[in-house]
Amino acid sequence: MSRRITLIPGDGIGPEVTEAALAVLAAAGVEIDWERVEAGADVVAKYGTPVPEGVLHSVRSNGVALKGPIGTPIGGGFRSANVTLRQSLDLYASVRPVKKIRGVPSRYDEVDLIVVRENTEGLYSGLEHRVAPGIVESLKIVTEAASLRIAKHAFELAEREGRREVCTVHKANILKLSDGLFLECARRVARDHSGVRHREIIVDNCCMQLVKDPAQFDVLLLENLYGDILSDLCAGLVGGLGVVPGANLGESCALFEAVHG
Repeated sequence: MSRRITLIPGDGIGPEVTEAALAVLAAAGVEIDWERVEAGADVVAKYGTPVPEGVLHSVRSNGVALKGPIGTPIGGGFRSANVTLRQSLDLYASVRPVKKIRGVPSRYDEVDLIVVRENTEGLYSGLEHRVAPGIVESLKIVTEAASLRIAKHAFELAEREGRREVCTVHKANILKLSDGLFLECARRVARDHSGVRHREIIVDNCCMQLVKDPAQFDVLLLENLYGDILSDLCAGLVGGLGVVPGANLGESCALFEAVHG
């Protein structure tokens, strides 16, 4: 029996890599009824938005979507379609496994970690405004509810997958209220999961430690922006963005894509 799944080919290289993914799935004998929908820069002129309401309805209805890369204008233009999809569908957990693949050249022999990124708030909330000429203010939103939810997801994933440790990545030495709240929520959740060790590390030190010895990490728990940046860094450890998958998970639906969206 086939499963109906939303397909968002995307734009740029999106359609090309999506067709390659479909060929792999077809060769594996997976029975899927693909519902193709349009999103990205190419549909803005037609619908006035890179993510038409029909796309959101399709994902909500089917519960699962496969998405190709969608480009985002730099310094202007429409809002990121990737962020719009994640926030509109409440896909709060970005889960990105990073594992050394035999035969793919890389600098390290052993890498096997999971990046768990909060996907709905932080600096990616998109709350920016001009205070005065030459002055722009961008608001970083961190809530207790979202922080507890993503921390719980990370620890439950670690337990389910037999992982030894969750390491919370933060900048609470400087951002004492926002990152401080995120870190405190992770500590609270950690107390309910005594079978998994909890470690804390400042984000800049984490970047250095990853390039020195990535094998020391197991599950990384991060806010939105840190998770985005470190996902790319971790992808570089195993050969590049093309060999790292990404899942955006919510309570009622999931969207799978290349790690960089």
